[in-house]
Amino acid sequence: MMECSSGKLFVYASSFSQKRLKPVSVAAEKVARLLKLGFEIKTLRKSFTPIYVYYETGNEEPIPIYCNNNSQSNMEEVYTALRNMMFVLSFHPRHEALRQVRKEIMQFS
Repeated sequence: MMECSSGKLFVYASSFSQKRLKPVSVAAEKVARLLKLGFEIKTLRKSFTPIYVYYETGNEEPIPIYCNNNSQSNMEEVYTALRNMMFVLSFHPRHEALRQVRKEIMQFS
């Protein structure tokens, strides 16, 4: 997938939660494309309920930006939640690359 210096989105989910994973992964990939970020899905064999989305830049600690805890969300809800969190992160001094794409984050799609 595509990568850039401004970071990467990771989706972590149990391999047993494929039905709930679809809208979350589609929304995360859409945000990654919009912001020209890398994107990766990591499915784990361990059985757990939540689906997590993390934002990571360089060697920094990954930042949790979304959690689906057993609810059936649609793609648009997840996409809006992810964009909102990326907008908030764009104000943090460590995330200069997000500050530069703030207009794209808040564009209506």
